[in-house]
Amino acid sequence: MRLLRALLAAVLLVSPAAAQVISPSEMLRSSVSNFIRPQTKAFAARADELTSAMGALCENAMPVDLRLAQDAFAKAAAAYGRVEFLRLGPLMDDNRADRILFWPDRKGIGLRQVQQVLAEKDASATELEGLQGKSVAVQGFGALEFVLFGTGFEALTSPDGAFRCTYGQAISQNLAQMAGEMSEGWADPEGIAKRLTQPEPGYSDYRTTTESLETVVGLVSHGIESLRYTRINPFIAKGDGKANPKQALFWRSNQTIPMLRANLDGLRGLIELSGIITDATLSGKVSAAFDRAEAAADKVTLPVEQAVADPAQAAALNDLVVATQELQRLIGEELSATLGLSVGFSSLDGD
Repeated sequence: MRLLRALLAAVLLVSPAAAQVISPSEMLRSSVSNFIRPQTKAFAARADELTSAMGALCENAMPVDLRLAQDAFAKAAAAYGRVEFLRLGPLMDDNRADRILFWPDRKGIGLRQVQQVLAEKDASATELEGLQGKSVAVQGFGALEFVLFGTGFEALTSPDGAFRCTYGQAISQNLAQMAGEMSEGWADPEGIAKRLTQPEPGYSDYRTTTESLETVVGLVSHGIESLRYTRINPFIAKGDGKANPKQALFWRSNQTIPMLRANLDGLRGLIELSGIITDATLSGKVSAAFDRAEAAADKVTLPVEQAVADPAQAAALNDLVVATQELQRLIGEELSATLGLSVGFSSLDGD
């Protein structure tokens, strides 16, 4: 994250006049070279570290190893949070998006399936190939969070937790494989990166520069919308005043807000490192809206169950919603209009 922030700081030092000379083709190349490739590579590295940590936990079953595995989970999840809005190509191939993180799960289907695996001690779930043949809900971060933080996780430091740990290790291996495939897919010089940055009429996906730019801007616009509708709105208080903190992603691990922050970091990173906003006034508006969203998220310091009951932190969550609405309007409407694109709001929007 420190490297991403350093790169963003360097971009902000570029004068508005210099930004004006960036061509659409350069914007596309910068999107891939400055953000997508480095961040998907970073996710792969964090996923590998998670696998190593889970291996050590299963071998040693010591409290220190459990803490290290939990920390590795948080870091890998955040690394994914910075790229999960890249819903095209490698992430969407082989159903990776749902396999990496099955969410939302409002009816608790995934939770019940994970609990069933643990209760039955399904040996096929402890082998990578067997796990990959099962429901997407038992393969990714959601399942691993329950293994590491859910009911009964304390057994991971005793012989009684051997199956639970081996299942978690298989999940981490699955995540590492998919993260590696995602990174390799973007690194492939003849793959999606080439088609996106060098569109041709003969391609089935990106035939023109305009189509490629619409894709990049759309990823951010729809990513912001998805953050609001699937990550924030489900657990904050509604008109009846009732919050539902257990509808928050990663509430067990206390990673709800860090994941939201990672999402914002990624969305902002692609916008700023691509140089796609060439209008100085609009750039200032977008920067201010991201600042507002990040400041709101940073005010939520309590576990989500307590945060929604705290007036100041509940207000910060509501402010985060407002900030994402403004960001979506700026990106989906104003930026699209500036670039002559057709992106706008997705079908999820009801504002």
